Amino acid sequence: MEAVLGHLRGAIERGDYAIGDKLPSEAELGRTLEVSRPVLREALRALQAMGLTVSRTGKGTFVVADAVEDPTFGDYAASDLLEVRRHIEIPVAGYAALRRTPDHLDRLTHLLDRMERETDTTAWVAMDTLFHLTVAEAAQNPVFRRVIEEIRDALARQSAFLNELGGRREQSNREHRLIVEALADGCEPDAVAAMSHHLDRVERTLTDIVRTRPPTPAASGAAEA
Repeated sequence: MEAVLGHLRGAIERGDYAIGDKLPSEAELGRTLEVSRPVLREALRALQAMGLTVSRTGKGTFVVADAVEDPTFGDYAASDLLEVRRHIEIPVAGYAALRRTPDHLDRLTHLLDRMERETDTTAWVAMDTLFHLTVAEAAQNPVFRRVIEEIRDALARQSAFLNELGGRREQSNREHRLIVEALADGCEPDAVAAMSHHLDRVERTLTDIVRTRPPTPAASGAAEA
């Protein structure tokens, strides 16, 4: 998927597909790139998340930008989502350290154990969003949980994006483990620091993905040689 995405992103950024152009059909792209339909669709979804294309039902996929600036996840831009997460999830972690119950810790620990064993990205992403919801529940303020519920779909899209393009899964597992350890210790400063570190890493990976430009065909050929 990363190779297909790199190829299509590079073609758009080089101007092979200009703004306003319609990309070839999935069937045509699949034949040209010799990839399966599911792989191609994942790459097309990633292009849309990056803000380079838009899919119009019954019409196809059209180029709307020639450079990646601010990926979108569902209804929210990445920068807006991260800003809200910092203002909500960091203090939530602190409250959760002070208010969590043994049941919250059991659920979070069990969830982490499953996440560390999981190899399927879709299943892992579902558990990732559940993890953040459970931390919000542990803060024992229903408003916090409602806010996380509101952005749950965007969180899942962002998580899938980062895992597919940034290889974040193992690192996220380690960061989540530090959060739970701080909650178990009942240490508010450590919980705040652990969640802040987690979101810092999310932002860094997003920035790296946006800034990384696919190799030109010549560079790619040289690398293969």
